[in-house]
Amino acid sequence: MNQTEVPQMKAPLVPLATLIGRELRNEKIEKPFVKYGQAALAKKGEDYFLIKPDCQRIPGNASTSFSVFAIFDGHNGVSAAIFTKESLLNNVLSAIPQGASRDEWLQALPRALVAGFVKTDIEFQKKGETSGTTVTFVVIDGWTVTVASVGDSRCILDTQGGIVSLLTVDHRLEENAEERERVTASGGEVGRLNVFGGNEVGPLRCWPGGLCLSRSIGDTDVGEFIVPIPHVKQVKLSNAGGRLIIASDGIWDALTSDMAAKSCRGLPAELAAKLVVKEALRSRGLKDDTTCLVVDIIPSDHPVPAPTPRKKQNVLSSLIFGKKAHDSMKTSNKLAAVGVVEELFEEGSAMLAERLGRDFPSNASSGLFRCAVCQVDQPPSDGLSVNSGPYFSPTSKPWEGPFLCANCRKKKDAMEGKRPGIPTVIT
Repeated sequence: MNQTEVPQMKAPLVPLATLIGRELRNEKIEKPFVKYGQAALAKKGEDYFLIKPDCQRIPGNASTSFSVFAIFDGHNGVSAAIFTKESLLNNVLSAIPQGASRDEWLQALPRALVAGFVKTDIEFQKKGETSGTTVTFVVIDGWTVTVASVGDSRCILDTQGGIVSLLTVDHRLEENAEERERVTASGGEVGRLNVFGGNEVGPLRCWPGGLCLSRSIGDTDVGEFIVPIPHVKQVKLSNAGGRLIIASDGIWDALTSDMAAKSCRGLPAELAAKLVVKEALRSRGLKDDTTCLVVDIIPSDHPVPAPTPRKKQNVLSSLIFGKKAHDSMKTSNKLAAVGVVEELFEEGSAMLAERLGRDFPSNASSGLFRCAVCQVDQPPSDGLSVNSGPYFSPTSKPWEGPFLCANCRKKKDAMEGKRPGIPTVIT
C-alpha cells in the first residue's frame, strides 16, 4: 500500500498548557462525587479487586480526573488475576491517542479496552502459566460510565426510581447460545462432563480444559477460542446520578440484580457492599469467593445518596437501549431533566475486525505502522494490514481491520480458529 494513502491518525504532541486550557473552556468543572465501598469473603482466595479513584488523563490537572474499579475472579490459581490487576489499566491507557480531548478520549476508550484486554492476555500467556481470570473493568469519567467484561462477574446500575440495568453480559456457555456457537465454530467442543456409565453432569463446558466460560484472560491450556475480547458498554447518567454494584459470581449465583440493588438502597456505599455480601451468604452460604464493590455517582450538591424506593417503570424513567451513538456525547438537557440514562456505545463481538476499526496509525517520517493491540511500531511488511490475506487461512475473507504486528496477527487467527493443529478432544 502506498504510504500516502494511509490516513494520518497519530495526534501531534500538544503543550500541557493548551490541554488544560481546552479542558477549562470546553468541559464542565462540576463533576459528581464518587463514593465507594468494598466487602469480600474468601473461599478459595482467587478474587482480586482494583480501586483507583484518583486517575488523571492529564497528569497534574485535577479537572481531568477519572476513576477505575475492577474485579478479577481467578480460577485454576491466582496468577492471571494478579497479573491482570497489575497490567490491564496501563495497557488500556497506552492504546488511547495522546493529546485527545475528553470527548475524544471517551470515544476512543471502548476500542482501547479491547486492545488492552487482548494485549494483557498475550503478555500473560507468554509466562507459560495456566490460570485464568474473569474481568469486570469500570471506568467513570464524570457522568459517563464505561464497562468492559469477560466471564461472569457482573456490573449493574441502579438509578433513580429503582430501575436496575445490567451493564455486562455473562459469558457462561450454559446460558449463552451465541458463545457456544462461536466456540464450536472456532474448533472447540462444548459438552457436559462425562462420568462412569456415560452420564453427563454439571454445566456445559469447553473442551479441552473443561472451562465453563467462553471468554477470559489467561487459560492457556484451554484453547485460544476462549477469547479475552470484552463486551463493552458505555452509558451517560443524568445529573441524578446512580449506583454501580460490581461483584464476582459468588454474589450473582445467590442474588438477582434486583435483589442485590434492593438489599442496600439508601445506604452509604461502604455499608451497602457489606450488606450485599451478607445477603448473598444468607441466601446461599459461602460456596465461592464473594467480592462486591459498590460505587455511588452522586451530584455535587447531594453528597449523600437518597433512598430510591421502587417505582413502576414508565417510558420516561426507563433506559434507552439499542442506540449506538459514537457522536452522542452531547446529551440533551431534556434527557437529563427526566432522569434518563443514555447509551453511548455497546458492542460484544469476539471478532477483532469489528472491534478495532479500520484505521491504522502510522509515522509519516519513518514509514512505520503502529500495531492496534500492542502499540509497537513496525514496518508494514512485518504485520497484517488492510486487504492482506489472513496469515493462516488464505482462502478466508481478507482482513479488513487495522495494522497488526506478526505476533498479534497470530493471536487474532488463533482466536478465530485459523491456527493449524488445534487438538481434537474426545469428551
